[in-house]
Amino acid sequence: MDAFGRSLLAGLALLTAWGLPPAVQAQQPIRWKMMSLWGAGSLPQKLDDQFAARVKALSGGRLVIESLPGGAIVAASESLDALSAGVLDIQNSGPAYNTGKDAAFALIGDLCGGWESPEQAQAWMDNGGGRELARELYRKYNAHFVRGIWYGHESLVSKKPLRTLADFKGLKLRAPTGMGQDIFRLLGAAPVNLPGSEVYTALERGVVDAADWGTLSMNQDLGYHKLAKYPSHPGFHSMPMSDLVVNARKWKALPDDLKQVVEQAADELNRDMIAKNREADERVARAAKQAGFETVDLAAPDRRRFREVAEGVWKTFAARSPMAKRVHESQVAYLRKLGLL
Repeated sequence: MDAFGRSLLAGLALLTAWGLPPAVQAQQPIRWKMMSLWGAGSLPQKLDDQFAARVKALSGGRLVIESLPGGAIVAASESLDALSAGVLDIQNSGPAYNTGKDAAFALIGDLCGGWESPEQAQAWMDNGGGRELARELYRKYNAHFVRGIWYGHESLVSKKPLRTLADFKGLKLRAPTGMGQDIFRLLGAAPVNLPGSEVYTALERGVVDAADWGTLSMNQDLGYHKLAKYPSHPGFHSMPMSDLVVNARKWKALPDDLKQVVEQAADELNRDMIAKNREADERVARAAKQAGFETVDLAAPDRRRFREVAEGVWKTFAARSPMAKRVHESQVAYLRKLGLL
């Protein structure tokens, strides 16, 4: 190496020691850690990984997101606290995990029995005031709500056909604490609160005869249909929204063009999450007979009755906080606009 080369290396070493000048610093990629609520290798987690890759590509490598599955850094239920504290920079998690902070999270995260398609819920979020309410809610926790992400109706797996609401009477049903459990109890079921990791064993041992877990394809992947051969499809009781949320300080510091990149990639993530999960569910439904199980649909009058029962539970959650009341009023107004109430 000649004298010029040695001199250049020496100068770069000094710059590194003293701190790079602003012009050079600006060329360094912004790096974020993102955690989801999804298991490693699952379809939703693969789509989150694609979201991170899309952000990197659209930003020309200026924003690099490390996409991690649920539980990689903290428990999924602790994700918002970690985000608020700056342990995470971005999350794709479940609003309902934060119901203890404000009941509005439950209503935003899953208006059980309310929407009939992800597109309806998305329309409320995008055009009916939902996004503004969500941003106001998350702002209290040092978080910026980018958008909601839907993955479709969840399916109830059951050892007996659930064709009418009368079939729920006395049913031992795994359901997490919250809105859904309250609705099932009003229908005469006997809800049991179990961790997701115990669902298969509980079905196998007869601790429960049915379970509220994931979508038809997610449940198939977990082997639930081997034990509970009558899954509901199309779903009717639950259509959760996950959130895409960024630490507020990190969002504020992001250049405007990179904010647009994140928003565009988030829109595409939501589109893909809805479409890919719908495709997976329909593929499983078509193969049900060959796989040894039968999909069961709830009759239209019973679907309406389920929504009527759910309305009462919505009201109890709405009464728990001023923000929950505002979210509930906004959702009900949009449901009426769609002719669902």
